[in-house]
Amino acid sequence: MSFTTGAIRVDDKNHVVLPRIGRIRTHEPTTALLQRVAAGTARILRATVSRHGGRWFVSLTCEVEREPRAPRHPQSVVGVDVGLRSLAVLSTGDTVPNPHPLKKAQRRIARLNRELARRHPGSRGWEETRRRLARAHAHVANIRRDAWHQLTTRLAKTYGTVVVETLNVEGMKQNRRWARAVADAALATLRRQLQYKCLWYGARLVEADRFYPSSKRCAACGVVKDALPLWERTFRCDVCGVVLDRDENAARNLAALVAVVAGSGPETENARGRDVSPASAQAVPEEAGSWQETSP
Repeated sequence: MSFTTGAIRVDDKNHVVLPRIGRIRTHEPTTALLQRVAAGTARILRATVSRHGGRWFVSLTCEVEREPRAPRHPQSVVGVDVGLRSLAVLSTGDTVPNPHPLKKAQRRIARLNRELARRHPGSRGWEETRRRLARAHAHVANIRRDAWHQLTTRLAKTYGTVVVETLNVEGMKQNRRWARAVADAALATLRRQLQYKCLWYGARLVEADRFYPSSKRCAACGVVKDALPLWERTFRCDVCGVVLDRDENAARNLAALVAVVAGSGPETENARGRDVSPASAQAVPEEAGSWQETSP
């Protein structure tokens, strides 16, 4: 249920007023929004009331005047490689653990599903089990959402340029061995949250193409392997002999992508009349993809 007209306001630090519903108490304080509305730097546009996991939520869509911000290290670049074992591996060597919320709650959810199947639909016991199952799923979603928000906020606030890769998440879900783990990790959340958080905090977001060989390319010498099976978790270069974790090697290549593009020379036309950058073509001859940049 959404409201765009009528009395929509923050009454005090613990109450909001909605059309047709009236004054309701909020679990979380609304002091920050109340101060912004009073100062004239925020305006409430829409109120949406929803129910998840047996709890009621009200979401306020606001138009906010934000002051220009800059990350703590505006000249720094970080590459982010997301995965299933770890939530993300950064080019700095930091590893963000994956909470695996669905995997940890799987036994409880399966037990509640069996219990729900034994109940008579519409009975009091069936309603109670259904509420408990909804709360279990909501708890899993909250853990997953909190982990991604903490990571993306930290990246946007710290680094001037964040480089991520474009993953075919729907294609990964087609593999029956990966589908549950891919859904549990919610890999597409990284790009979606960084797209607006980088604008908020003054960072720049660079998205590598889906076919950029970040995992197969050696981060030290740039040689690309012909094949790198998924079970091989350590990258070993046959040319320079470097040995790196597979995900860290990919993250370093993503971070280096910005330097390759920035160092390209003036564009010229090739024999077919198309624009081509000679410097970038020499630096990354094996790349099949491209890149795109999202900046404030």
